[in-house]
Amino acid sequence: MVTTLTTTNIKLDPKFIAQTIQDIQPHWGPLGWVTYKRTYARWLPEKGRTENWAETVQRVVEGNINLDPRLHDQPDFKLIKELTLEAQQLFKLIYGLAATPSGRNLWISGTDYQKRNGDALNNCWFIAIRPQAYGQSHIVPEYLQPEQVAVSMPFSFLFDQLMKGGGVGFSVVKNNIRQMPAIDQPLELTVLIDSKNKDYQESCQLGAVDKKQWLRDHSLTDSYYYELPDTREGWVLANARVIDFHFNQTNLQHKNKLVLDISKIRPRGERIKGFGGTASGPMPLIEMLFDINTLLNHRVQQQLSAVDCTDICNLIGKTVVAGNVRRSAELALGSGDDADFITMKQDQTQLYHHRWASNNSINVTKNLTDYQPIADAIQENGEPGIVNLNLSQNYGRIVDGYQPGIDQQVEGTNPCGEISLANGEPCNLFEVFPYIAEKQNWDLTEAFTLATRYTKRVTFSNYDWEISRKIIQQNRRIGVSMSGIQDWILSKFGNRVVTGFNDQTHQPIYDQRAVDCFNQLYQAVVAADQNYSQQLHCHPSIKHTTVKPSGTVAKLAGVSEGMHFHYAGYLIQRIRFQDSDPLLQALQQCGYRMEPDIYTEHTICVEFPVKAPNADNPNFASAGSVSIAEQFATQAFLQTYWSDNAVSCTVTFQNNEANQIAPLLEQYRQIIKSTSLLPYYGGSLKQAPKEPITKTQYQQKQADIADNVNVVFDQMQDQQDLELVDQSDCAGGACPIK
Repeated sequence: MVTTLTTTNIKLDPKFIAQTIQDIQPHWGPLGWVTYKRTYARWLPEKGRTENWAETVQRVVEGNINLDPRLHDQPDFKLIKELTLEAQQLFKLIYGLAATPSGRNLWISGTDYQKRNGDALNNCWFIAIRPQAYGQSHIVPEYLQPEQVAVSMPFSFLFDQLMKGGGVGFSVVKNNIRQMPAIDQPLELTVLIDSKNKDYQESCQLGAVDKKQWLRDHSLTDSYYYELPDTREGWVLANARVIDFHFNQTNLQHKNKLVLDISKIRPRGERIKGFGGTASGPMPLIEMLFDINTLLNHRVQQQLSAVDCTDICNLIGKTVVAGNVRRSAELALGSGDDADFITMKQDQTQLYHHRWASNNSINVTKNLTDYQPIADAIQENGEPGIVNLNLSQNYGRIVDGYQPGIDQQVEGTNPCGEISLANGEPCNLFEVFPYIAEKQNWDLTEAFTLATRYTKRVTFSNYDWEISRKIIQQNRRIGVSMSGIQDWILSKFGNRVVTGFNDQTHQPIYDQRAVDCFNQLYQAVVAADQNYSQQLHCHPSIKHTTVKPSGTVAKLAGVSEGMHFHYAGYLIQRIRFQDSDPLLQALQQCGYRMEPDIYTEHTICVEFPVKAPNADNPNFASAGSVSIAEQFATQAFLQTYWSDNAVSCTVTFQNNEANQIAPLLEQYRQIIKSTSLLPYYGGSLKQAPKEPITKTQYQQKQADIADNVNVVFDQMQDQQDLELVDQSDCAGGACPIK
């Protein structure tokens, strides 16, 4: 098969793609094609429509394969041939939905945006909230030298990554917060806007003032003046000034007046060309700047607390959410003995204003002996989550034993908890669906090898921040994951992985066949990384495997999400669409039930009947029936034999199981690196995202669906850049779509 090549760019041949489309049928789940079309299919202006699946996969694979650094040095024919064959295998793997890269890659890989912003391929990041230097980064305030330490830097990093669609975990543990200097002076903040700006009236209602009139009546000689460009960086730099000018070390002229001119910020509703979507206008930024400035002014002559720093991060996250194309995912990690941090969400006013913007977790140490207060808090509001940094720093897989300092620089996690990260480091994910891969006759070793090489190439992206470039080059951390784990184990072995518990010790008993299988696949990933690292002359990855929570991506293939059990064997999955979405007409024509969303205006709630694979198997268990003890044991199994990073898991529990939370947290404290818990609601809320139903109800609802929505929609006129309202890349809704 002839492939179009240049010395630096590999392209998949159209004939190869056409043949693959004939040979392979994508394994769409019940929600798969609809989810794909409204979440990952990019608009093609030259064709007047959104991408089809083959075009998306081609874009993604070509964007990734051309990250191989050897292509920059006039590669020989042998290398080009090898990488072309690999690209073809990747295309087959992903096109058939036996595996996919992260949702971020499905959206960004192969676009011009990827070339401009290498960070965009990584889902999530971590930053320690303490004074740091910007270094040689794309954002450096002009009043600072690159190596000058500034309080604003971690907040700027968080703001920038959230604005690029990434989630950010951040640490406000006591060792970080005690490094914050006391605030030296209050700051008088003025926000100017030109009367010609379309958002003038709304901006003035939030505290902005008329630019022309203010400049006529005031002098700038005793003020800092900054005119924001209409860029992401402009928003970040404006906030950096608000923070830094409260501190003498970064306010060398000791001026206490800051004037920010927002006149150039594009008004609400205008298109964002690079990332996609529409602009929110300057209003969320105005509100954030005044809120953060007020918080800092109230702390003059005091050090910021963990709660203060979390509030600043939450206010930033709230601002990012206000743009309708992005969602903000934050995880705040505090100290286990910081009572103010642990209880900060009990302030209902602050919670509804901005503290909802992060999931809060605590770092548990070996000194913690009483888990009951934590269990009580979890039972009340589902927080805090649990993170054990000591385990992450000194262990890969638990079965491989204590390895002192194997990952010593770890300070936190991404928002979903499956990757432990160093300061400035991102997660880098790809997931294989073994249940689907084996049905499509893939050798799993080959599938996981392709996944390993894909993620390794992502580490050669052009990263914006110096702190990230350094740690990525050092660690080359990857996260090869798998989803549909429960489907696969039950299908392959005929039973669940936990076959029982020891009556005396309560330790779980695992199916030895599963132990051997997971161990073999882990070794295949490590071997693939070592081999590719030698070829690329780079460090082997410090860690390799994980279990991400999945969500939207798992829906594509219709498998269980990450390690989680299906919510129910049969259920109604509700998905919300903007009322202008053209998919609604096709869904209605096909017979799907829909109604106005009771929570959000201009939104339609559509019901999809779903049957889990193996739902009729006598050993099938759902989140509503599996015990809390078995869920903990399953997470421990994956942390022991598969993941050398961590395992994302949200354990669901029934009311009568709440008394087991503390004992189970203590039992697995030296095995599980991170976990969270939520009560099982069972679809009791109105228009719940998931509602269990009976097999008979499922069959009745399925019978009402008369046509294939793929076919019907393709016959209708497509439209540009509309969003699926409530999808996320992770099962818990924490990580961003794109």
